[in-house]
Amino acid sequence: MVDVAAKELAVARFLKEHPPPRQVDSDHPALRGCAEVAWSDIPRCLAAIPSLFRGLLDEAAAPEAAPVLTNVLMDGVFHLSPAMPAALPFLLRLVADPDVSVRSSLLDVVVIAAELSQPVDADNDRAVLLLGHDSDHPEREQCRAVFSEHASLLRVQSLPSADG
Repeated sequence: MVDVAAKELAVARFLKEHPPPRQVDSDHPALRGCAEVAWSDIPRCLAAIPSLFRGLLDEAAAPEAAPVLTNVLMDGVFHLSPAMPAALPFLLRLVADPDVSVRSSLLDVVVIAAELSQPVDADNDRAVLLLGHDSDHPEREQCRAVFSEHASLLRVQSLPSADG
């Protein structure tokens, strides 16, 4: 499990290098409602998530914001953070926006969230050992509900290929 203190340090470092502008463009369609989410009420979640999302819209800050946000939204290699269901609608809308410079990186996060939100077969000891029981990870079912609710966003325009 990723240490919350390590996440806080990474976010603080990012915000020190890329302080949020005084006049924040919170009207970007992809981020509508982000500031209203009670991020700090979510277990092991950081209140600075809206700043990281705004950083994804800044072409200079985006390459650094994407991995920091990914780290915040994951609790380990095989575990989603309890914040992922709340973040997923914003990630999906950012991935659907062709003007977001790091959308291919964000798509990777969405794909990982989709894979890790799949139900775990309780009879598969290896899967349970790696991923834990579904009853211990309500974020899986919550993410599946978000994917279902935002299915229309999953029909994303093609992304640029790695070779050009």
